[in-house]
Amino acid sequence: MSAVERQLDDLQAEIEEEVPADITISDVTYEGPELVVYTRDPKEFASDGDLVRRLASKLRKRITVRPDPDVLSHPREAEEQVRDIIPEEAGVTDLDFHADTGEVVIEAQKPGMVIGRHGSTLREITRAVGWTPEVVRTPPIESSTVSNVRNFLKQERDERRDILERIGRQIHREEMSDDEWVRITTLGCCREVGRASFIVSTPETRILVDCGDKPGAEGEVPYLQVPEALGAGANTIDAVVLTHAHLDHSALIPLLFKYGYDGPIYCTEPTRDLMGLLTLDYLDVAAKEGRNPPYGSEMVREAIKHCIPIEYGDVTDIAPDVKLTMHNAGHILGSAVSHFHIGDGLYNVAFSGDIHYDDTRLFNGAVNEFPRVETLVMESTYGGRNDYQTDQEDSERKLKEVINETYERDGKVVIPAFAVGRSQEIMLVLEEAMRKGDIPEMPVHLDGMIWEATAIHTTYPEYLRDDLRDRIFHEDANPFLAEQFNHIDGGEEERQDVADGDPCIVLSTSGMVTGGPIMSWLRHFGPDPNNRMVFVGYQAQGTLGRRIQNGWDEVPMSGDRGSRSGTLTLEMDVKTVDGFSGHADRQGLENFVRTMNPRPEKVLCVHGDESSVQDFSSALYHEFNMRTFAPKNLETFRFK
Repeated sequence: MSAVERQLDDLQAEIEEEVPADITISDVTYEGPELVVYTRDPKEFASDGDLVRRLASKLRKRITVRPDPDVLSHPREAEEQVRDIIPEEAGVTDLDFHADTGEVVIEAQKPGMVIGRHGSTLREITRAVGWTPEVVRTPPIESSTVSNVRNFLKQERDERRDILERIGRQIHREEMSDDEWVRITTLGCCREVGRASFIVSTPETRILVDCGDKPGAEGEVPYLQVPEALGAGANTIDAVVLTHAHLDHSALIPLLFKYGYDGPIYCTEPTRDLMGLLTLDYLDVAAKEGRNPPYGSEMVREAIKHCIPIEYGDVTDIAPDVKLTMHNAGHILGSAVSHFHIGDGLYNVAFSGDIHYDDTRLFNGAVNEFPRVETLVMESTYGGRNDYQTDQEDSERKLKEVINETYERDGKVVIPAFAVGRSQEIMLVLEEAMRKGDIPEMPVHLDGMIWEATAIHTTYPEYLRDDLRDRIFHEDANPFLAEQFNHIDGGEEERQDVADGDPCIVLSTSGMVTGGPIMSWLRHFGPDPNNRMVFVGYQAQGTLGRRIQNGWDEVPMSGDRGSRSGTLTLEMDVKTVDGFSGHADRQGLENFVRTMNPRPEKVLCVHGDESSVQDFSSALYHEFNMRTFAPKNLETFRFK
């Protein structure tokens, strides 16, 4: 009998001692980080609302209780009872019964009403029908991404269970080494922005944190080939942790599966969906520009199949000696500060990912409270000594001034924006400004993936700022449904109509002008001096956006499949409005460290241009008297 089998037998014995005598435990198994308990008496289990919580606390495990398939009521009868129990106002749109696991997936417009106070309605459902309910939200804006991901995971349910059981056994395997050390190896994004990637190593475990590309630098990928990463084989990696879905952190996650990786990806649920959206678009853009994509779409599906979603604040076992907790990073939807508790109190490391310290219209500010952090790996995008952004109120006032001036001269405004994060932030500013009469009402055209990304935001309002979440719960107050917003879905013909029409605002990907529909808007709007291009987000070195921002007015344009088709002379004004970035500025980065309690002993400053990381590293050292580093790629740091 293996160590895991013995462990499961011991756990089943402990559970049987804890539960009332009239409850039979038929099996106990692992699925990923969760302990799954099968019972022939699900109704009795549900009658004690505290029982699962007590078991989880005693065993220090995440627990899911499922009924044995042979004690379930027929789905047709169960559906009638479930619909009778759930209030009509919950807006149930679908019920999907899975006899193999005894689960019923309930899709509803208002999941909170299905759950009930402290889960009371869920327990009532199980008491009535025996099935274990799982609740998901019906997107207020139809999302093909969310629908496709849910349908795909439903189709792959059997294989996914096999994957989760295998991962569960890996997580809970017996520790093999008595050594105690922790190492971090930098594979990318050191003294540069982009290709974020790190390895966290212990004697037991090797974890890859992020795996992104570098904007504007084709072919510059993380150093995955080194022995600490994939050089010793893809399956020497035990787990992948993805802090958020932006391509400079996620683009090459599917590539791992092409190389033979077959393990878990830990991320939040919105990050999983957004990764699917952005990586598929990444492949599409590569094909249109005549480049060979690094992997195929089937690898994106493999990545999604291996994702294990984690909610903010949940402490999750991801290896025999590592627990992971994700916290809101305030950067984009689902972005996470990732905290690793290593060993039995041995060492704690936090990766900031990308953060925004203060509240924005979209998100609450980044969390920086942890029980312990000895080492912080900290983004430094705006870490330079002069990288102070104007505050949000001033930024919004300046943007409204630019729009009003452009409108008065019968011009149009185009804003290059990331599909995820900045676009929704700007949408909220524009919706309120038009509603209050601060700018004239005019169409706001959303091009590229912005509409789809917005739909995903409305699917997960619990990840948004508190007051925005409350507005989305009330459909008549959902700002993303304002009538000014128009999804560009008619391609070049519709863009031409917009260019020939009245004053308007266009939000378009790509945010750094590295391809995509923004290139078409340059052709349409660029030659007219009455028009304006407004940069509201970070423009990385080497990107066309940075060059235009720095004064370039001769822009090389591409033809079909990436061929050059001449140069476009830009006559329109170019403005930069700081303050809308999803990244904290220098002050916000310092405040993040200043208010940590306790503060880390060491900080690795990464994800910034060379001068930015060096400035920020020096500032933290002098201000807080802590050990700081501005590492280069391929450095390894040993702790303990």
